[in-house]
Amino acid sequence: MTFGDKLAKLRRENNYTQEQFADILNVSRQSVSKWESNIAYPETDKLVKICELFNCSSDYLLLDADGVKPQQNDGQTAQTQKQEQTYNLEITVPKIKERKSKRTLWGMPLWHVAKNARGIIAVGVKAQGIVAVGVRSLGVVSFGVLSVGLLSCGTLSLGVLFAVGVFAAALFSVGSIAAGIFAIGAISFGVFSLGAVAIGDVSVGALAIGRHLALGDRAYALIAVGGHEAEGELFSHVGRVTDEVRQSVKTLIDEQVPVYLKWAASLFKSMLSIK
Repeated sequence: MTFGDKLAKLRRENNYTQEQFADILNVSRQSVSKWESNIAYPETDKLVKICELFNCSSDYLLLDADGVKPQQNDGQTAQTQKQEQTYNLEITVPKIKERKSKRTLWGMPLWHVAKNARGIIAVGVKAQGIVAVGVRSLGVVSFGVLSVGLLSCGTLSLGVLFAVGVFAAALFSVGSIAAGIFAIGAISFGVFSLGAVAIGDVSVGALAIGRHLALGDRAYALIAVGGHEAEGELFSHVGRVTDEVRQSVKTLIDEQVPVYLKWAASLFKSMLSIK
């Protein structure tokens, strides 16, 4: 293969148009076309940048298998070359090549796509930005396998205000395992906890374990209301909830639950239809 064949092959494998490739090297599209047609060769500094961009050596580009700088086509037919290029494209694993906006805001590009991306909108393996998407992401709004942000969504999701994930932790969290001030999950831990297994100050679930209030099929707390089992230090009730039970629970909540938990107690009351 000639220098031009190799350059065109690398450019296509990395999903660059001639215009995009020319912009990266700060040359004209016509210059790229001449290189790929073996009419001209790039200057040394451009050749170095090409090798860095495509992670290849200058020897690979400039020399043939015998160590001789090729001047023209190596004898392969156009059909053979096309088959080879198609084969290489099929087995090549796509790589993240850097792209970024020329416009900036607060010193960051408006968007940035790269292995290590940083921008207003950042997409990459490691991404940091206002909106970040990546395997590891950090942003105001963050999406990733490991996601950290004001609003976060991911397999392991850590958020300040809101988090959704298999494992989620935030002020408000939703996940298979969720922890937060308000937590909803198969297994949940929170000030107000809602889930199959709910553990917190105020808990609602199939198995509800609460410091102050618990409501569920099996409930354990200071004040416990359960469908089949309930254990409460001050009050416990099993079975159908009557108006008398609701009134007793309301009175105890007003007397026993601390002021900082009134919002959680209000949610608990609404679930028992207590006015």
